[in-house]
Amino acid sequence: MDGGKRVNRHSTGGLVAVAVLSLTVAGCGDGDGADRGTSAPGTATTPAATSPAPETSPDPSPTRTYPLSTAPATIPAVREHEPARGPGWKPGAGSAVVVAKGSGALADEARLLAGELKTAYRGEAAARPGDVELALNTGQAGGPESYTLTTRDGKVRISAPDEAGAFYGTRTVKQALRSGGTVPEGVVRDRPAKPQRGLNLDIARKHFDAAWIEDRLRDMADLKLNQLVLHFSDDQGFRIASTSHPEVVSKDHLTTAQVRRIIALANRLHIDVVPEVDSPGHLGAVLRAHPQLQLRNVQGAPRQGAIDISKPESARIVDDLIREYAALFPGPWFHVGADEYQALTVRDPAASYPQLARAARQEFGANATVEDLATGWLNDRAAVANAAKKKAKAWNDGFFAGGTVTANKNIEVEYWTGKEIGAREPVSYLAEGRKVVNLNDEYLYYVLGEPNEFTYPTGRRIYEEWTPRVLRGSSAAPERYAGQILGGRFAVWCDLADAQTQAQVADGIRMPLRATAQKLWDPATPELTWQQFQALANKLGSTGA
Repeated sequence: MDGGKRVNRHSTGGLVAVAVLSLTVAGCGDGDGADRGTSAPGTATTPAATSPAPETSPDPSPTRTYPLSTAPATIPAVREHEPARGPGWKPGAGSAVVVAKGSGALADEARLLAGELKTAYRGEAAARPGDVELALNTGQAGGPESYTLTTRDGKVRISAPDEAGAFYGTRTVKQALRSGGTVPEGVVRDRPAKPQRGLNLDIARKHFDAAWIEDRLRDMADLKLNQLVLHFSDDQGFRIASTSHPEVVSKDHLTTAQVRRIIALANRLHIDVVPEVDSPGHLGAVLRAHPQLQLRNVQGAPRQGAIDISKPESARIVDDLIREYAALFPGPWFHVGADEYQALTVRDPAASYPQLARAARQEFGANATVEDLATGWLNDRAAVANAAKKKAKAWNDGFFAGGTVTANKNIEVEYWTGKEIGAREPVSYLAEGRKVVNLNDEYLYYVLGEPNEFTYPTGRRIYEEWTPRVLRGSSAAPERYAGQILGGRFAVWCDLADAQTQAQVADGIRMPLRATAQKLWDPATPELTWQQFQALANKLGSTGA
């Protein structure tokens, strides 16, 4: 409507004219402000009357009415949206991003959003119409990654109890503008279902360059994922520079400076980067420089990637590496591996590896087994990580039941498979009170070249079938254990490293990663069909590239 046009209520006929005009205004659908179905400019709008009506005070102009808003279209979807009537928000010529008084800690988040929206950043200042305001509210309920996003009066306000939540609010603004052109009127209240949501990347068997990893971080951030685990030591390569043991590092590797830049970007995007030094298996690159530590069976045959855990020097070199990378990576976790130790893949470990059986009895008593020695190794490596103020993670097949030695209850179980010898059901770990992270190899394993009956996972299967409680195969753990399942990660493994290029990997994991993000953020069945979700993902584009 043109705000200058007024209608006087002179008589009953005049009331009818007002009603007609109001209906016409409400029906304007193109938003260009023009009246539809009214008289030509300059033509009287008051109906003809036999005598002049008495003068009255004019009423305000009719205001445009809006339909109730709908939730912003984002991946992952927002958990709650309170609709309202209004035009929503989009950046204009005078728009800026500001932080509320006392919320200066959000300056980085505000600057990033201003750059993305191509608006000004005015720092700690009062919000004006057209602005986005970020505010810390430490008393706000919902957890550190929650946020409230309010759109009204031509402004957007994002409030959160912590910087992470405010950042996720900015991701919602960014995606809403991409998907719908505006941030819808109303109030979004949003929070994640699971605290650990991320990507596992095998950079040991395939060298990924730093720029490619940084692109994955940007993509993850827009999907509200918060954890990147770098598996950088394996049989095929050791891919991060080392000062404690430079002899183990592969020719193609990340420099310390590159790792620090990756970590700095991740910190700005509220992503924890977790290092993994896998042992006592998957150490082939280390063992090439230290062949005297290679595990050999009773006939003297070496086992690929396996270090001899009966030798004190084996522990010293692995602990050196844990301490070095614990200092380089500032996040709260360290992954110590523990999977697929080749000494435990034979029918009779004690007969095949008498030196391990002997060391187990010496350390843990006459009834101790090779499994007990491996569990002691796990506990010792976790203790080194703990001493560096890190929480330890380890793969589920490094945990054994019924032995003399029990794995420390504080080690987070990274559940990936039930294919190992003596496989344990996921519920057995949960029943022991352990915390578990889901990396179900049925849904979440992207293995290059598809060896060993692996097939590339699809986003559709994750979206339609998987939940964080589906830890093994396609069966869900009982609901009573849901609180012990801390989240999950989609995993890229490079068994046949040349099967795909970096660009092909990025393209191949694009939709599976989006589906994983959705299912970790919101426990409810998604409202969108897979086809609608895929269309939304295409509309939002590849945010990390």
